[in-house]
Amino acid sequence: MHQGQRIRLITIDLDDTVWPCAPVIRNAEQALYAWLTARAPRLTAFHDADSLRSHRFALIRERPDIAHDVTAVRLFALRALMDQFGYPQQLADAAMVEFQQCRNRVTPYADVRLALARLRKRYRLVSVTNGNAEVYNTPLSDSFHRSLTAAEAGAAKPDAALFQLAMDWAGVGFDETLHIGDDPLRDIEAARKHGLRAVWVNRDGLSWPEELSPPEFEVRDLHALAHWLDCQEDTEAADGI
Repeated sequence: MHQGQRIRLITIDLDDTVWPCAPVIRNAEQALYAWLTARAPRLTAFHDADSLRSHRFALIRERPDIAHDVTAVRLFALRALMDQFGYPQQLADAAMVEFQQCRNRVTPYADVRLALARLRKRYRLVSVTNGNAEVYNTPLSDSFHRSLTAAEAGAAKPDAALFQLAMDWAGVGFDETLHIGDDPLRDIEAARKHGLRAVWVNRDGLSWPEELSPPEFEVRDLHALAHWLDCQEDTEAADGI
């Protein structure tokens, strides 16, 4: 750590940092489509899964004011479709419940639970996500001190709102906060731009984008992160910081 800058808060991204995202979303959307086929057949006779996705993206372009809230986007899109095909809007609400239950069926990477338990003893841990996984309904329900979403913050990363909300809750400053994430732009560059230190979780051995300055540190998993933090604190102690 830099002199005088002891980390007290660690903000941690969720999707593709602590669990793989793509299979979860794919399974949730497939389950939702099957649910809609059984209950709103006029809708699914007209729309396949791809056109439902296109419809939702069109709504995002029309409603940039809610683009940061992925739950609201999905719900509003479903309500509009129910209106269009002559179904009650309450069916959209029920469909969203079905989707969200599937969205929470995540499988954390093998290293995550133990590493987070180790970190939680020494730091305040806050998950920060642009997505809508409900951490308290996942296998990581007890792994964080607090979990925040872009919907709560009013803006999605790379905006600073999520970081600021976490720091306000923890009562710490930028120099006491470390962000952990997988996305070079929305996680690492965003955190650095707003004065936070950041560590890149690169599980797939990807190349860092040439247009961005290299990250301070890169890890393959959270065990490596915990080890790095231990080494940093050992150095501080040896230096008498």
